[in-house]
Amino acid sequence: MASSITPDMTVEFAGLRLKNPVIAAAGTFGYGVEFADLLDLGELGALVTKGLSRQPMAGNPAPRLAETPAGLLNSVGLQNIGVEAFIREKLPRLRTCGTVVIANVFGEATEDYIEVVSRLEAAEGVAAYELNLSCPNTARGGMIFGCNQDLIHEVAAAVKKISRRPVLVKLTPNTADITPLAQAAEGAGADALSLINTLIGMQLPASGRSLPRNSGGLSGPAIHPLAVRIVRQAVCAVNIPVIGIGGVICGADAAEFLRAGAVAVEVGTASFYDPRATVRVAHELQEYCARRGLRSVTDLRTSQNNR
Repeated sequence: MASSITPDMTVEFAGLRLKNPVIAAAGTFGYGVEFADLLDLGELGALVTKGLSRQPMAGNPAPRLAETPAGLLNSVGLQNIGVEAFIREKLPRLRTCGTVVIANVFGEATEDYIEVVSRLEAAEGVAAYELNLSCPNTARGGMIFGCNQDLIHEVAAAVKKISRRPVLVKLTPNTADITPLAQAAEGAGADALSLINTLIGMQLPASGRSLPRNSGGLSGPAIHPLAVRIVRQAVCAVNIPVIGIGGVICGADAAEFLRAGAVAVEVGTASFYDPRATVRVAHELQEYCARRGLRSVTDLRTSQNNR
């Protein structure tokens, strides 16, 4: 029998207030405005923009996407219009989209992150920053930021020093243990963590064109169980909020991340085959809570998050 309770879907973390815990993930939702004619952005808890860099980037040559069993390999190459064009062309419309806007930021050196955030600081319409630390640091011989505690601390601390907005650190799963990396971000003053980013995968097709270097980031349902485990490890390792990402295609998937201790979830790959996936997941999550007689979506987390 269905419950007559209408659950409160509001969540608050890191100084942000979201109408529900479902967020459109970076790199899968354009800059947000591209989806405005397909769904009501105001039904989302938040959206994360495509990654922004100091200068425009063309990205990798096609093909950039390859389907895998229960997943997707991508090698887009961080294509974007650059922070200045984003502020000029995209942000004005995002200011009226009706949801929280989080800017994803990346770079090849700490100075890149500082420069992009500094430019965004002078603009209105962005509520927080998500630092993508899955990029190679050219100043350190190509070492991935997110695989090194010192680099995570360096970037997060540098951005926190200049930011008037919350700073989220997005961590890579391509590491032996997420705990020290999560703690490095927390120690640098990060307001929240988001994880996981994609796993490095490879596909060797017997015929046809392949991805650049045959490899890319694996996402989708195939990685969901691994993502839940890593998110749970991070939740138990830090005292700052954690956002769960990885293979969310329905309300039950989102609920699983919340039960693991996450405060919110990001929906990514599902948007490639269902442009309305984000709002659908938000509705399904509310129905999930209602069927269980929960008064608030936060009850999923508080009832399960026992350290």
